[in-house]
Amino acid sequence: MPPIISITNLSKVYASGLRALSGIHLDIARGEIFALLGPNGAGKTTLISILCGLVTASEGRVLADGHDIATDYLAARRLIGLVPQELTTDAFETVWATTTFSRGLFGLKPNPAHIERVLRDLSLWDKKDSRIMTLSGGMKRRVLIAKALSHEPRILFLDEPTAGVDVALRQDMWRLVRALRDTGVTIILTTHYIDEAEEMADRVGVIRKGELILVEEKAELMRKLGKKQLTLQLDAALAALPAGLAQHHLELTGGGRELVYTYDTKGDAGLTGLLADLAAAGIRFHDLRTSQSSLEDIFVDLVKERA
Repeated sequence: MPPIISITNLSKVYASGLRALSGIHLDIARGEIFALLGPNGAGKTTLISILCGLVTASEGRVLADGHDIATDYLAARRLIGLVPQELTTDAFETVWATTTFSRGLFGLKPNPAHIERVLRDLSLWDKKDSRIMTLSGGMKRRVLIAKALSHEPRILFLDEPTAGVDVALRQDMWRLVRALRDTGVTIILTTHYIDEAEEMADRVGVIRKGELILVEEKAELMRKLGKKQLTLQLDAALAALPAGLAQHHLELTGGGRELVYTYDTKGDAGLTGLLADLAAAGIRFHDLRTSQSSLEDIFVDLVKERA
């Protein structure tokens, strides 16, 4: 099945000379949740703006379900819903009016049942007659999502969708995103909350200085680049590591009472040798614990490596 979004050699240079994107190649599959990660100024918002037809690319091509975003703009844009990062809403309009109006902008006939369903899913139904200026920041964020869903898009872009909202609302939005994906909607999100990507994404892309430096399935990324740590609680404190343990690159912590062994997640063959060498050195331990690097750890390491 062809990808629902296909990006080929996409670049953007602004009039100031700033190169925001360089040679982006990316295919996004139907029905997946794709998380785009990157530090501030990496090019995330520029990329989304081009994909949504709000910014013109300097070079390259974008297809949305086979429609060229530049030459077949209307057909491509009808497929796309965008939840922008900024809280830009019609302050004096009601929730119902602004959501209904957004649907009309795409030339679609009124569908009160659909608008009601969207507002109920977003816990906005009891606020449908409220003016947007009276809503909290979290509620305004939900209104932006309702507007983006008003025309029943098959592709939904979420640019920092949970910025500035509380934990409970973030979890509500995660549930909504999963429900949308289950109906066949493709989700592309940017986020500063790495745990958000770790929780929801099927694949992860990392962008830095306008270049897409990595695209990988989340589980495979964590398998390849993740690390595990084994911490041993020693029976007796060590003043220094015995020379015979140097090959294991251990770290002595906790006032000499802890040994930390770091290894990648692809295998633990070194553990057997480590335990044998500890026994030979007469080092005993009474407890151990393991931990594994998170997606945030991997992201930070990737960005540092490319600095």
